Amino acid sequence: MSGANPGEFGPPPPPPPQQPPGGTGGYGQPPSPPPGYGYPSAAYPPAPPVGYPPAPAGYVIGVQPSNGLGTTGLVLGIIGVVCSLTFFLWFFGVILGILAIIFGAIGRGKANRGEATNKGAATAGLVCGIVATVILPVLGFLVFASFMSAV
Repeated sequence: MSGANPGEFGPPPPPPPQQPPGGTGGYGQPPSPPPGYGYPSAAYPPAPPVGYPPAPAGYVIGVQPSNGLGTTGLVLGIIGVVCSLTFFLWFFGVILGILAIIFGAIGRGKANRGEATNKGAATAGLVCGIVATVILPVLGFLVFASFMSAV
């Protein structure tokens, strides 16, 4: 049999059948995924930063903001304006307005130093205190004087 011709033993065997996409990868191999599946070719987005976010502007690190004085000034200013608008409680409105001016001014100072974060509330308390202490009693006096001069 040496020197035998390759076609001497019959026709050659047929070629192995073509495997469709997603078929087995061969004997003992897991099936391969069809094209278009699997890991994306694009890069992943960067990982988020590790740690705490940065502190807001005007905030002293390690110290809790003390917003109590500005908030107190705002509350006293609003109550002072309401009391100053009434005829019988104007005296209490003036006292509460003076307290609102004091607390609002201290609260603004703390906010400017970065110890508090409610500068707007402290400013509103300061303005309401000025209105309750000065403007409304003066207007009430003018209305009362004009009423008395008309009689």
